[in-house]
Amino acid sequence: MTEIIHHLIERYGLVAVFLGCLAEGESAAILGGFFAHQQVFVLWQTFIAAFLGAFLGDTAFFILGRSFAEHPYVKQLSQRPGFNHAYRLVHAHPNLFVLGNRYLYGMRLVGGIAAGLSGIAVPRFIALNAASSIVWSALFSSVGYIFGLGAEHIIGRALVHHERLLIALGIGVVVVVLAALVAHCIAGREKSNH
Repeated sequence: MTEIIHHLIERYGLVAVFLGCLAEGESAAILGGFFAHQQVFVLWQTFIAAFLGAFLGDTAFFILGRSFAEHPYVKQLSQRPGFNHAYRLVHAHPNLFVLGNRYLYGMRLVGGIAAGLSGIAVPRFIALNAASSIVWSALFSSVGYIFGLGAEHIIGRALVHHERLLIALGIGVVVVVLAALVAHCIAGREKSNH
């Protein structure tokens, strides 16, 4: 069974990194970096997949806010926790907001919508989003690569396929748990501010 899973990761893993990075994709980028260290992927390919997913995802959210402001889906998203805070921030500090929004877990979707609704010029958003996506992709792919170095140091160079999968699963669980804790803290602060 692990051979089948390993084969699927080799064949479709970069697509999964890309798709995972379209939304809240830290765990996808980290796992991509881990598998790059394990030589399942090539690191620059992982970086490109993460960059394209992050860039296109945020651009899509921006376009949703910009072009479909009256659509019921956009109106529903604008009712999510954190939207009002994101909208205030994007008006107060538009450049910093676009550069930093993807680093605030749980805010990326509403932040993209808020940026689209704010009136930021499209070329300005594209340039800032591209710069932020480059740094974000390099950072989180590198974190995964470093996890791979650490795992190799702890377990040794003979990481067989099922050990890779177990380590990747462990990394994924740790990232998801940390992200959930951060999102819970942000939601708690947002509720206490109202």
